[in-house]
Amino acid sequence: MNTGLINYFKLIKFSHTVFAMPFALIGFFLGIESLSPGGSFEGVRLFILVIACMVFARSAAMAFNRYLDRYFDALNPRTAQREIPVGLIKPQQALGFTVGMSLLFVGCAWFINTLCFFLSPLALFIILGYSYTKRFTPLCHLVLGAGLSLAPIGAYLAVTSQFAIVPLFFSFAVLTWVSGFDIIYALQDEKFDRSQELYSIPVWLGTKKALAVSRVLHGISFVLIGLAGWYGSFGWLYWIGALIYGGLLVYQQRLVSPHDLSRVNLAFMTVNGIASILFSVFVIADLYL
Repeated sequence: MNTGLINYFKLIKFSHTVFAMPFALIGFFLGIESLSPGGSFEGVRLFILVIACMVFARSAAMAFNRYLDRYFDALNPRTAQREIPVGLIKPQQALGFTVGMSLLFVGCAWFINTLCFFLSPLALFIILGYSYTKRFTPLCHLVLGAGLSLAPIGAYLAVTSQFAIVPLFFSFAVLTWVSGFDIIYALQDEKFDRSQELYSIPVWLGTKKALAVSRVLHGISFVLIGLAGWYGSFGWLYWIGALIYGGLLVYQQRLVSPHDLSRVNLAFMTVNGIASILFSVFVIADLYL
């Protein structure tokens, strides 16, 4: 693979797409079940467009975050080797990449339906705006969660062009889940963020209280998953998936303590990726079996 292309994949942390993508698939197949999109060809077309929107939107958000944070990344020992600080990608290239991905996202939304097209600028405002929030509010984690929470409801709207309660439950579950694990991830930079007058829950409340907030958010996420299952009248496969999801949230929280942050990356990447993939598999299986 071309070295330059590899650098862009690293810039946007393409592997992290695994967090929200499974929930987008849940929203998509919920929509398919509630309202057929008009035949197999149309379903395949919509599926490709939904996946493309997810990839383009997230790529734009990550590239813009790296562009905007390039000065802080250069000063932070944990992030100093990222692509922009070391010169592998120039800032203007990252910004151009952001613009390109944003246009592709809006273009795909246009081909999905009118509602998605008109909502696409709002979605971009949220996912791009997140990068500014740690400059003025410790609630930045919730904004990140809000950005990723658009995945299930957005995919549902792509199929049905209408809002519904169950995908909204999933969206709020994603919001609290992502916010909770982003607080854990931010623990690594608590001292640095404080030195640069940046905002986060760990900076605001300290490590111990920040972890408590993270646990509350994950508890709410599990409750919302339960409400989605109850309101959507899902079967036993769903509830097995929900229990696995909840168990992995508990495991994630047990990996990290105020006195031991050595397993933050395990909690952040591995456990969350497994949780979202397994849960989506059980939900989709429940819809069709």
